[in-house]
Amino acid sequence: MNVSTIQIQRFQKIVKRLMLPCILLISSTLCMTTTTLAHAERLKDLASIQGVRTNQLIGYGLVVGLDGTGDQTVQTPFTVQSIISMMQQMGVNLPPGTSLQLKNVAAVIVTSSLPAFAQPGQNLDVTVSSMGNAKSLRGGTLLMTPLKGADGQVYAMAQGSLVVGGVGASANGAQTQVNHLSVGRITAGATVERAVPSNISQNNTFNLELKDSDFSTASLVVDAVNRQFGQNTALAQNGRVIQINPPANYSRVAFLAALESLNVAPAASYAKVIVNARTGSVVMNQTVTLESCAVSHGNLTVTINTDPVISQPGALASGQTVATARSEIDIKKDPGQVVKLDSGANLSDVVKALNAIGATPQDLLAILQAMKAAGSLRAELEVI
Repeated sequence: MNVSTIQIQRFQKIVKRLMLPCILLISSTLCMTTTTLAHAERLKDLASIQGVRTNQLIGYGLVVGLDGTGDQTVQTPFTVQSIISMMQQMGVNLPPGTSLQLKNVAAVIVTSSLPAFAQPGQNLDVTVSSMGNAKSLRGGTLLMTPLKGADGQVYAMAQGSLVVGGVGASANGAQTQVNHLSVGRITAGATVERAVPSNISQNNTFNLELKDSDFSTASLVVDAVNRQFGQNTALAQNGRVIQINPPANYSRVAFLAALESLNVAPAASYAKVIVNARTGSVVMNQTVTLESCAVSHGNLTVTINTDPVISQPGALASGQTVATARSEIDIKKDPGQVVKLDSGANLSDVVKALNAIGATPQDLLAILQAMKAAGSLRAELEVI
C-alpha cells in the first residue's frame, strides 16, 4: 500500500500537536521539582558581617517606691550602704551608727544590649532584676543607673518606672502568686551616651562569618556572590570566614543591602541526633539515615506491695500485740521481641522504624546509643 507525501506530512503535524502539551507538562513538572528541592535562604540568615554585633551592658542600681516589698536591710547590708552613698552624693549626711530599717528599697542589677551602630540619644530597653530578698518589684521606680560595657566604660544611663508581669497577694498566712515578681522591664528606659566605634566603613574589605561552620556552604556562598557581583568579589578563608572585596561601582551601604538579600541554597547539614537525657526528648535532622539492623526490646517491671500484719496474743496469754509488715515483690518481664529495622534513606523512614519498636522516650535513648555503637545509625549522637 503506497502512502503519499501529503498524508505523511499531515500525520507528522498531528503528532507534533499531540506531543506539545506533554512536553510542556513534563517541563513544568521538572521546574516544580527543581524549585522544591533547591531551598534557598537569604545570606543574612546564613551569615553575619564581622564587627556588626551587639554589646552587653550591666549596671547596679536601686529601685524605690515599693509597697513594703523591698529588701530586708538586716540581711542585705549592701542595700543600706548604697542608700547611704547615694544620700551623701545628694548632700545628706547621716549620723554615724544610724541603723536604717527600710522596706521600700531594693538593690537590683540592670542589664541591656547595645546594638550595632547605636548613637548617643538612642533609647534602649532594660531588664531590672532583684539581687536581694525583695518580695516584689511591682510599682517601683529605678533610679539613675550607669550601664557599663566589658571595658568598664559607661555607654548608657537607665531610669524609669518598672513594668512587672506578675502579681501576688498574702493574708493571714495564705499566699498566692502569678508569674515572677522579682524581675521587671522598662521600655526605652536607657539612653545611649557613648557610641561604639566601627571600622566597617573604613576598610576596603570586610569578612562574612557563617553562623554554622561548613566548607560546602562557604563554597556555595562564594560562588553565589561572585556570580552576582563579579569574580574575585568573595574568597573563602576557611569553613566560616569569607573575605569580601566590594566592587567599586557600589556604595558601601547599597552593596551590603544587596549582599544580605542574595539567595543562597545552603549545603545539607551534618547528620545529627540530639538526645536530652533529663527529659527524654530526641530530635534529629533530615539527613539522618539508618542501616538495616535488628533490635530486641523488652520491659522489666518490679512491683512491691506491703501489707500490715497484726499479731494478737490469746485471751489468757500475757503477750503483747505486735504489728509487723509483710512485703510481696513481683518481678514481671515482658518477652523481648527482635524487630528488624530496614535501612531508611530519609527522616520519615527512620521515624517509622523507631516507632515500630514501641519504646518509650527513655528506652529510646539506650536504643539509639546501641545502634550508634553498632554502626547502624548514620548520624552524630549528642547527649545534652
